[in-house]
Amino acid sequence: MEEPRGDRSVRRKPRKTPGRERRTPRTRPGGEWPRTPRAAGRSTPLRRIISAPGAARLFALPVPAVLITVGVLLSVTTDQGLPGSPFFTVAPLVAAPFASTLVTALTGCVSAAALALVLLLVTTPREQDDLTTVVTVAAVGLLAVGINLLLRRTGAALASVRTIAESTQLAVLPAPPSRIGDLRIAARYEAAQSDARIGGDLYAVHETPRGVRLIVGDVRGKGMEAVRAVAVAVGTFREAADQEATLEAVARRLDHALLRERQRRTGADAYEDFTTAVIAEIPAGNSSSLRLLNRGHPPPLLLAGGRNEFLEPAEPALPLGMSELGQWPDHVDEITFPHGMQIFFYTDGLSEARNKAGAFFEPGTRLAGRVFRDPDALLDAVLADVAAYVGGEATDDLALVAVQRGDGAE
Repeated sequence: MEEPRGDRSVRRKPRKTPGRERRTPRTRPGGEWPRTPRAAGRSTPLRRIISAPGAARLFALPVPAVLITVGVLLSVTTDQGLPGSPFFTVAPLVAAPFASTLVTALTGCVSAAALALVLLLVTTPREQDDLTTVVTVAAVGLLAVGINLLLRRTGAALASVRTIAESTQLAVLPAPPSRIGDLRIAARYEAAQSDARIGGDLYAVHETPRGVRLIVGDVRGKGMEAVRAVAVAVGTFREAADQEATLEAVARRLDHALLRERQRRTGADAYEDFTTAVIAEIPAGNSSSLRLLNRGHPPPLLLAGGRNEFLEPAEPALPLGMSELGQWPDHVDEITFPHGMQIFFYTDGLSEARNKAGAFFEPGTRLAGRVFRDPDALLDAVLADVAAYVGGEATDDLALVAVQRGDGAE
């Protein structure tokens, strides 16, 4: 391993003027990255609906039915897997702040029933997995009813939007197992406290015959458009991870799926949407290696014995969903990943978090010299550290995933 590079002061130098502007983008072959900062104050569909209850509420009521329909169509038209399942889960949560308690409960029941029917008629029977999926949707339906009752009882709809946004995001993201073979895995998703809009942070961990494959990414933008892109990315990744022989092929499948999703939209925002991601593979067997393919995402951090190292890609590449601007061969970096070592993936909600003085949070510096017994301890420490650093006022969602081979230090 190289010498620790925890300070990273050159890579992320704080700007003099505080705010939400992005840092200077990395360069790519043939020129600079497309400069596409998020539009300040841009209103998302969810935010507009909440702030204008009259006619907008009528517009929101059919959305759960649309989500269930989309879930059925995706499940029926896809050859393998069940990519429509996140839509069944999200539908009752979308109904909760706008519909009556009865309609919210009926939405949950219809979602669970539709999913059960799809599993029975379309997919290959897997009794334990199918039952778990249906129970999960039913449990989220009960959660939606609870949210609906809370909003009606307290009248604090706006104060509860962040909880709904976080629950929606967690419903879309599949919970990874805590152990796969000799790997220990932990994941966290935290919604922004100062922005109640649903974000586009994503992660997924999938066991395949070739080993464990995972993705951590960030869809540009917020709102239901971002949630749809997250569902497409996660569903496509799980299928491609099973079917494709290489990480390069997985990235191509993701790129094509997200490009189709972007071209489906209309308006100026559709031309600026993209998804940054790191795709990783830990081969099956006794291999002590790890492969990484980075599509414009913050580099993961490798930790061992109090030292850490950023795993910068050897060759920069465009984010996913931007292949129409140009194509270059994907490059997979392979590193040694022995027993006891940890790798930490994160989204820019962590690396772009700022303190009151406007200085960026530097994960390499903050974790230098620290040893964690397992991935859960690592992520708990990071979340506590960043909350203290920003003073409890996080302005962006963040997703964290940590993987460790074997047992760590006690």
